[in-house]
Amino acid sequence: IDQETPFETMAITGASAALSISNIPFEGPIAATRMGYVNGSLVVNPTYQQLEESRLDIIVAGSRDGVTMMEAGANELSEDIVIQAIEKAQEVNLKTIELQDEMVRDVGKPKGDYSPFGYPKELDPKLHDMLSGKLSHAFSSSTGKADLEEKLDALRAEVRDAHGEEYDGKHLMEAFETQLENAFKVSVLRDGKRPDGRGAKEIRALSSEVGLLPRTHGSALFTRGETQILGVATLGSVGDAQRMDTLTPEETKRFMLHYNFPPYSVGEARRMGSPGRREIGHGALAERALAPVLPSQDDFPYTLRIVCEALSSNGSTSMASVCAGTLALMDAGVPIKAPVAGISIGLIVGDDGEYATITDIQGMEDHVGDMDFKVAGTRDGINAIQLDIKVKSLTMDMVRDALAQAKEGRLFILDHIAGTLSGVREDLSPFAPRMVRIKVPVEKIGAVIGPGGKTIRGITEETGATVDIQDDGTVTIGSSDGDAAKRAIQMIENLTREVKAGDIFTGKVVRIMDFGAFVSILPGKDGLVHISQLSEDRVETVEDAVQLDQEVTVMVIEIDSMGRINLSRKALLTAEEGEEPEAILARSQAERPPRPSGGGRGGPRGGGGGGFRGGGGGRGGPRGGGGGGGRSGGYRRD
Repeated sequence: IDQETPFETMAITGASAALSISNIPFEGPIAATRMGYVNGSLVVNPTYQQLEESRLDIIVAGSRDGVTMMEAGANELSEDIVIQAIEKAQEVNLKTIELQDEMVRDVGKPKGDYSPFGYPKELDPKLHDMLSGKLSHAFSSSTGKADLEEKLDALRAEVRDAHGEEYDGKHLMEAFETQLENAFKVSVLRDGKRPDGRGAKEIRALSSEVGLLPRTHGSALFTRGETQILGVATLGSVGDAQRMDTLTPEETKRFMLHYNFPPYSVGEARRMGSPGRREIGHGALAERALAPVLPSQDDFPYTLRIVCEALSSNGSTSMASVCAGTLALMDAGVPIKAPVAGISIGLIVGDDGEYATITDIQGMEDHVGDMDFKVAGTRDGINAIQLDIKVKSLTMDMVRDALAQAKEGRLFILDHIAGTLSGVREDLSPFAPRMVRIKVPVEKIGAVIGPGGKTIRGITEETGATVDIQDDGTVTIGSSDGDAAKRAIQMIENLTREVKAGDIFTGKVVRIMDFGAFVSILPGKDGLVHISQLSEDRVETVEDAVQLDQEVTVMVIEIDSMGRINLSRKALLTAEEGEEPEAILARSQAERPPRPSGGGRGGPRGGGGGGFRGGGGGRGGPRGGGGGGGRSGGYRRD
C-alpha cells in the first residue's frame, strides 16, 4: 500500500477498468478523482500530508455524461469552490476514461448477451389503467407515513387479487413499484406537489429541545416531520481516544459519532443487531460534518463521543443526526466554532429530461426518487457531502441547483437551532470531567511514569484522576472532582520540580542520624537538616528536636556541588512575621560561618579538619575531640 497517497479512487477506477475489459454488461467506464484545496488552490489527488493542510477532501466519480457519485469532507468551504473542484475532477475523470477506452480496444472481450431480469411489460398498461388516480389520491389524502403505507398496502392487495392467478407475485410488486414511481414523478413535475403536500423547497415542521437528559454531559432531541433523533454528548479524557488499526496513517481518534437505527424507529419489533453498513456510513457522514467545528485538542483537551439514536424515521436521519449532534455539543458546553445543520436534496427526472430538485426528502421520496444528495455545513460553508443517485449521472446544472437549494435549507435550519440554543453553554456539566493540561520537561517524563508505570498508576489510584502524558511532555489530568485534579497536578509538579535555595517545603522526617535528620521534601528527594539547623536553641541530640515520621517545615539553604540539599528549620523558626523567603535565606546564609579553605565537608562535627560548621571550634570538642572528629568526609546518605 502506498503510504503517501490515498488509494480509494484507484479502487473505483480499477473496478471500472476490470468490468470494461470483461464480457460482463457494463454501462461504463467510470473514473474517480480526489480533490483537495490547499492555500487557496485546488490540488488533484493530494497526498496524506497535503490533506492535513487541505480545507477540502472530495472524491468525485463520473462517466462521460456526468457525475455518478460524490463523497466529501470540507472545512466551511463555499459552494463556488466545491463546484470548481467537482468540475476539475470531472476533467481528470474524462482523461482516465479515455485510458480505459484504450484498454478495451487493446484487450477487451466482446460483451455477452444476457437477457435482463424483470416483470412482463404487458403489466404496465394493465396496472396503469387499474391504479390511475388511486395512487395520486393516496398521496394527497394521507396524514403521515403510516397512513400512506396503509393505503399503498391496500392498493397492492387489489393488484394481487386482480392478477395473482395470472402473474407471479414478485413480478406484480415490481410492476406496482413502477406505477408508484411514475405517479410520484407526475405529481411533482406536473402538479408541483409532493406526497405530503409540500412544495419543492419546503422543509417539514421542525422542533427541538436540549438538556432533556440531566445526568448526561449534553443532550438534545431534534425532530423534523416524522424523523426524530436523540443526540447525547459525552466528554472523556485524552486517554479515552479510540486507537485505530486501518490502512491509513491515522493512529487515534478523539471524536466519535455513533449512529443507531433501532427497529422500533420504523415500527418493527425484532432483535437489536450489531451496526450494519448503513449505520456505520451514516455515523461517519455526521461525524465528518461536525469534526471541522470542534476545538483543537490543545484548546479543549477532551475526547468527545456523540451517540445519535433514531427514535422515529421517515427519511434524512443522518442529516437530522448532524442537527441533534450540534445541539448536544452546545448543551455540553463544547466550544464549537459554529453550529452545523444538514439537509437532504432529492431529484425527480422525467422521461423528457425535465427535472426538479426537492428539499428535505422523506422516506418514500428517497425510495422512488432519483437522488439523495446530503449536504451539511455552517452558515459560512459546506462541511460534508454524500451523493447517491439512481439515474445514470447528474449534469453540472443539476449539481449546482442541488447545492444552492441545500444552502437555502441549511440556513433555515440553522435559524431554528439558534432559536433553540443561542450559543454554547458557558459551563460544562457538573458530571463532566475537568481537564487540565500542564507541561513537564521531556527529561522528567520518566520520573512521572516511574518504573513500569508505577508512579503514574499511584497518582491515579491516590487521587482518582486520569493522567495522560505525551512524548513532548504534555500532561493531561482529568477528574470530575476539582480537588482531586489539583492534588494530581501537585504530585506531578513535585515529581518534576527543580529544587533551589530559598524554597520552602513541608516534609516528613524519614531518617535520623546523630548529625542531623533527613527530610523528604519531594518524591525521591531528601535533604539534610543539620543538628545545628533544627532549632533556634541548642540541642544535644537530634531526637530532642524532631522524631521519625514527624512533619516539619524547612527551607532550602544550599545545594552543594554534588547536588546534595541542605535544609534549615531554624531559619523559619527565627523568621519575623511577614519576612520574605529571600530575606530569610540571605539572613540564614549570613549567619553561617564561612567554610575554611581546603576543609570542604570533611569532618562534619570535627575539629581541626574543618567540618560542617567550620574549623576546630564550635562543636568539635564535645563531639569529636580536637583532631578532626570521628566522621570525616562529610555526612553519609546511608
